[in-house]
Amino acid sequence: MAKRTQKAGATARFGARYGVSVRRRAGSAISKKSRVYTCPSCHYRKVRRKSAGIWECRKCGYTFSGGVWEPYTRASDANKRIVRRSLEGATATDMTVIAQQAALEFERKISERETDEGTEEE
Repeated sequence: MAKRTQKAGATARFGARYGVSVRRRAGSAISKKSRVYTCPSCHYRKVRRKSAGIWECRKCGYTFSGGVWEPYTRASDANKRIVRRSLEGATATDMTVIAQQAALEFERKISERETDEGTEEE
């Protein structure tokens, strides 16, 4: 006879409580938290979460801050990119061009939203 239920995984302890979407989000957060990540210092897959936002490499002992559920967030990636560009010597004109492109992209998104809202009203 075929199995009729799915494996619940880390959220099995909740049973049938709290709803499917809440249990699914909790399961993804728990799996991100307990996953093993790559160390930025020694490049081994030994980084584990020590506490909320604090991550430690179990090989070299390197401790660093990151996100609550993941050691590397989109904001931290953007900050690293900015620092790397400034260290590599990106000129002021390079940064101006980047800012202009971001502004144009933002204006494009706003105009797309306005046109979408206009078509929905009709």
